[in-house]
Amino acid sequence: MTDTPAVELIAPDIAPWRDGSSVVPWVHVLPAPAPGPKVMVQALTHGNEICGAIALDWLLRQVQQGWRPLRGQLTLAFANVDAYARFDPANPFASRCVDEDLNRVWADETLFGPRDSVELRRARLLRPFVDDAELLLDIHSMSEACRPLMVCGTVDKNAAYARRLGVPADLLVDTGHAAGLRMVDRGAFADPASPRLALLIECGQHWEAATAEVAIDALARFLGLTGLADAAWVAANARLPLPPMQQLVRVTEAVVARSTALRFLVPTVGLSVIPRAGTPIVQDGDQVWVTPYDDTVLVMPGTRNLKPGGTAVRLGRYEA
Repeated sequence: MTDTPAVELIAPDIAPWRDGSSVVPWVHVLPAPAPGPKVMVQALTHGNEICGAIALDWLLRQVQQGWRPLRGQLTLAFANVDAYARFDPANPFASRCVDEDLNRVWADETLFGPRDSVELRRARLLRPFVDDAELLLDIHSMSEACRPLMVCGTVDKNAAYARRLGVPADLLVDTGHAAGLRMVDRGAFADPASPRLALLIECGQHWEAATAEVAIDALARFLGLTGLADAAWVAANARLPLPPMQQLVRVTEAVVARSTALRFLVPTVGLSVIPRAGTPIVQDGDQVWVTPYDDTVLVMPGTRNLKPGGTAVRLGRYEA
């Protein structure tokens, strides 16, 4: 796959937000006068997923104009700023990360282990904020064209919270990634008995203009749901209508690359449905994966940036 989608978004200058209200650069902690939850919103887990940077830039400009959370505490974090600094619209896929995927390093054995990378250093700085958060929204986008998708981690409590949020139309409960732990699966976020909740929104293809609108809309609605913003503010700043319904895809297995020779045998359209069980979908050397059941949903298929051990596609089905 060599084609590069058009870059319709302009990456904002985040330099004004380097020095925030915390000791960690590009992290802003905004306390409210009334008690309430500790809420965190993160953008730029990957350096070329600029819709989240646009959304945080938009909100911080509102903060400059006097907006404040009504209760609790709001933490806003630009994550992989080193990768973002390398973003080039002429080669936009190159700046996903510097050394490794920042969204695969959130296990304690990795964070507190001996390994070193640009992403691990940043994750170690962000970890106290993540571990302090009671409600988390991580804003992402996708390499290939796909309608927005809310990744609810591996537990149903997050999907229930996404239903209260009301967006987007498609929700996902999956099995995680073999290559490492995501932020939304860290600690209590993945404990069904804990009240802490985490959502990861995939807002669309990285650089489609609509992706920024999805990010801002989700951010505004999330602040309303957490109680940090009132209904009038949400109504004034939401960008999109609520979908008429939401539907949940539950992933049962993932196709993990064995080599860089992996190729798809069907079109790589996100959330497409393969009608019949046993349909060959992926080949990697002498191994061929087939659909495990009728109406198998292909979740975020793609080979860009794919390395051995990485997830090529997740396989799931819509629940009634």
